[in-house]
Amino acid sequence: MTAIKICGITREQDLLAAAQAGVNAVGFVFYAKSPRAVTPARAAGLMQGLPPFVMSVGLFVDASVEDIKQALAMARVDLLQFHGDESPAYCGQFGIPYLKALRVRKGVDLLQYACDYHDARGLLLDAYVEGTPGGTGATFDWALIPKALPLPVVLSGGLTPNNVTAAITAVRPWAVDVSSGVEISKGIKSAEKITAFVTGVRNADV
Repeated sequence: MTAIKICGITREQDLLAAAQAGVNAVGFVFYAKSPRAVTPARAAGLMQGLPPFVMSVGLFVDASVEDIKQALAMARVDLLQFHGDESPAYCGQFGIPYLKALRVRKGVDLLQYACDYHDARGLLLDAYVEGTPGGTGATFDWALIPKALPLPVVLSGGLTPNNVTAAITAVRPWAVDVSSGVEISKGIKSAEKITAFVTGVRNADV
């Protein structure tokens, strides 16, 4: 069964809607330039509302080691997600499992990238948009993903309730990750869109 993560949670009601819809994980963006950014203190407060067996994920983009340690001291997430140019050694130093995100475009060697980040729990594959590390709502050519990557694939980039069934059927990822595709506006989720997205995922799993 395809796992589901809703990223960019900023409100209690969105976290609750995601949990009630049956998602596996929710993401908190610790990147000040993002319209979905939350402070570690805010994330810690939101995480108090997490029910059992829903994982918390903290997203960082080229943050300093000290900034990450300070954030984790306040909001101890279950999984880290790195969206910048972080090295494998950098990603693995915090004592918490991590995902490494890669913005996919022609010419990128995904097999080599997976080997370089062999200790990651998975690769999150997103659309490449110049100057933006993620959350763009853009898709990419799923045919660029090799069939035999040695790490679990978390498919992201422009997923919506309308296309997620086709995306899963085409790629068969371990998980899907959505943010803008279930929003009313940046950082504000729609409970109806979240439910529709989960339904789309489950339709692909039949």
